[in-house]
Amino acid sequence: MKVLLIANPSSGKLKLKQAIFDILTLLNAYYDEIVIRFTKERLHATAIIEETDLSEYELVICCGGDGTLNEVINGIMKSGKKCTLGYIPTGSTNDFATSIGIPTNIMDATSIICDGDRTKIDIGYFNSDRYFSYIASFGVFTAVSYNTQQAVKNVFGHLAYVLEGIKDISNIKTYHVLVNSSGNTYEGDYIFGAVTNSTSIGGIVKLPEAHVDFSDGLFEVILIKKPTNPNDLAKIIYGITNSNFDSDVFEFFKSSDMNFTFEEPSVWSLDGEACPTDNIVEIKSIREAVEIVL
Repeated sequence: MKVLLIANPSSGKLKLKQAIFDILTLLNAYYDEIVIRFTKERLHATAIIEETDLSEYELVICCGGDGTLNEVINGIMKSGKKCTLGYIPTGSTNDFATSIGIPTNIMDATSIICDGDRTKIDIGYFNSDRYFSYIASFGVFTAVSYNTQQAVKNVFGHLAYVLEGIKDISNIKTYHVLVNSSGNTYEGDYIFGAVTNSTSIGGIVKLPEAHVDFSDGLFEVILIKKPTNPNDLAKIIYGITNSNFDSDVFEFFKSSDMNFTFEEPSVWSLDGEACPTDNIVEIKSIREAVEIVL
């Protein structure tokens, strides 16, 4: 069997550079031929998929962080071809892996690729031209991933996200948004919004595992309202810390499709990568769109 390994050597704390020989040694025991391609710049992983005949491969393995995984999934979805995906997480936060149960230990994750089960997961479709594996978000915490320089992530890891998020809270920006979802309407001033298929958002906002099903065709949607007094801010911090969104400062619901109307163009994050948009954003769930080894 022939596999394609797409690897980002700059992700996380540069862990891949130390482990690549061990990864290849283990994979070589299970697969007949391994073709390895290293990414050189942003969106290169998508370009590699686009120029590859996926029908030649039993498996495509992504070795990198959430952003690299996003690029690989975009390439697979845009190709229109069926392809089984393996994932070796080497990023700073690894939200997707943590949520879905893939070990963040590199060799443990590689072992799963060799003898794990295959299951299908939902993928998000964003404004009819982009895909995301586990989250699309706007507002505070959203800019954390793409505003934190890679060199800082490599040194401080998850702490880099938390420090950047704290800095955002001290200067909160508000977005007036109208959300239409499955016949329901939500409108207000929000500091954060996320459409997610994950139990972890930037390693900061957590969702209870019981709320998340990766193949039910539904997203979990969370909107955090603008705090108008210190008590509201305390409720927000408590809710985030305890994964409890029952307070009146949150809107929390499930949906397969929705649209957001802003008063001005907004910047979203798709799996941690910046995505500038117009003032209208449409998001849909594509149920069981990608097969992954778990």
